[in-house]
Amino acid sequence: MTDDELRQLRDDVTYVKDRLAIQDCVMRQARGHDRHDLAIMAGVYHEDGLDEHGPVTKTGPDYGEYANTAHESVFIDHLHNITTHTCEIDGEVAHAESYVIGAMRIKGGKTVSLMGGRYLDRLEKRDGEWRIALRRCTLEWTMNGDTSMLSSGAFAGFIRGKWDRDDASYARPLTTETSVERW
Repeated sequence: MTDDELRQLRDDVTYVKDRLAIQDCVMRQARGHDRHDLAIMAGVYHEDGLDEHGPVTKTGPDYGEYANTAHESVFIDHLHNITTHTCEIDGEVAHAESYVIGAMRIKGGKTVSLMGGRYLDRLEKRDGEWRIALRRCTLEWTMNGDTSMLSSGAFAGFIRGKWDRDDASYARPLTTETSVERW
């Protein structure tokens, strides 16, 4: 292998590692959001990072508490689904666009709101770690649907998600004996 080939291989591996770390950061934020896990949510932002959701801008580390309170006031559960994800890396700064579909079940449990938007992120690699320096959230569409089927018995036995570390996704090792709440 020539020096040029070795340099190119090293650059390619660095790019792939950075790209995966950036995508993992975006995915961890969505997971932290859905589990109401403040440590995960704070850990994806730099201390001086900002999150702009509509009219509210919070520092990233403070965003989780604000978001949890806002969501708990209206919803009984929610899932943030990251779909299309693009990323441009320039040294230790990256710009990412991630499409998000949020499914949020409104208190009372009969209606789910679906919302589609995008996260526009500037991430920075500091001390070897990629975190969000700025997140701006768009909202592109919304719709509501009926969720009464969930309480009809049709899904009896399925695991119910939890907004805390009692959620089955935290269980290590995950076994069929893991204590869970079910529909």
